[in-house]
Amino acid sequence: MGDFLTGVEGGLTIDWATMPTYNTVMSVAAGAGLLLVVALGRALLRGGRIVPDGWALAFGALGLLLATTGLHMTLTWPLAAGGFPFDNIVFGEPSLVFGVLLLAASLYLWKRGEALNGHENPAAHAARVAGPLSVLVFGIGLAAFGIAAAGWAFMLFAAPPQEPISGVFGAYPWLEATFISGLYVLVGVGAVLFPFGLRSLGSGLWTVIGVAWGVAGAAFLLFGALNYYTHIGLVINTM
Repeated sequence: MGDFLTGVEGGLTIDWATMPTYNTVMSVAAGAGLLLVVALGRALLRGGRIVPDGWALAFGALGLLLATTGLHMTLTWPLAAGGFPFDNIVFGEPSLVFGVLLLAASLYLWKRGEALNGHENPAAHAARVAGPLSVLVFGIGLAAFGIAAAGWAFMLFAAPPQEPISGVFGAYPWLEATFISGLYVLVGVGAVLFPFGLRSLGSGLWTVIGVAWGVAGAAFLLFGALNYYTHIGLVINTM
């Protein structure tokens, strides 16, 4: 584990200079982004008017957070030299892709958002616009399945006992692996179905996509918020 050292009475000491971690804000931003995508999709499918500037600001802010942190984590290999280089793939790359997609949506809504309000069928128009990008969404959905499979196969995501709350379940690595991997499965299900949903707006696929992304979004947001406490506690307990 490189920079992990055994301290007094078997306590864990971590060299945090080699262990930067900010998947807290990434999780909160990704969760909020998924929830807002679901909300916008629901509004368009119902044919209601939207305030494009508000959506552009929201997607722009979240996209900037995810794209910058995801890009840094993706290009800094390994970001966490103390033992978690897989975080670059698990958290960095999906955050980068989602952040760029949100930034693209923000730019479109800022420049062309009013066209949705003036269109007879705003959902159909948005579907045609999003069609080419759906290939990337489909691909990252398959990648989410790969991340979930790796989480289960290699028992990733287990917290050390020095981490408050999450560390209580450290003796059962399958538990947190199942939880986090399950969230990636939900994201993957929505992403893989997305291109097909664009081609059949009246189908039940959008219910499945909305539920999958809505549940995953709420879980990522709440879990990320919780991790502000647990990660601060881990830092204090291992300094």
